[in-house]
Amino acid sequence: MHVPDGYRAEIIGGNIVVSPWSRGYYGNVMWSIRSQLAPYAPQPHRLESAPFLFAFPGQERAYGPDVYAAAASVFDTDDVFLDGEALSLVGELTSTSTRDVDWGDKLAVYGRVGVPVYLLVDMQKQQTTVFWGPSENGYNGSETTMFGNKLRIPKPFDCDLDTTDFLRRSR
Repeated sequence: MHVPDGYRAEIIGGNIVVSPWSRGYYGNVMWSIRSQLAPYAPQPHRLESAPFLFAFPGQERAYGPDVYAAAASVFDTDDVFLDGEALSLVGELTSTSTRDVDWGDKLAVYGRVGVPVYLLVDMQKQQTTVFWGPSENGYNGSETTMFGNKLRIPKPFDCDLDTTDFLRRSR
């Protein structure tokens, strides 16, 4: 499928959803998350932000998370859809066009399929929420903090995430 320049595609509820790529300053947030959490990722998981689609069988969904930790073995394939069961963490940065899906559909699906940690960085509200304890209804636990504070990331990472770098320095 050809997607216009500046856009990416995901499969949500059996539909192809096209949304714009992240703004440049989102890269600083993604880098901060990766650099802080990578030393705590379960082995042999890798923390990445490269654009890949993770499929969730039985969910009619394939998401391209902004940041994720996945077993290194999941990349040993020619398939364009990677196994979502290999994920130990997913991080999504909201935009005005994706915010409802990040807080709604993705939150429910990531929990239902058993992704241990969902990190939701709400760029519009300047707050970060971590969800843990995946369940059939989403997640059993969550904690939220404003940008500039530390947030405890639960197992399998079991570390603090400093969100100071999430604050936008210039416009």
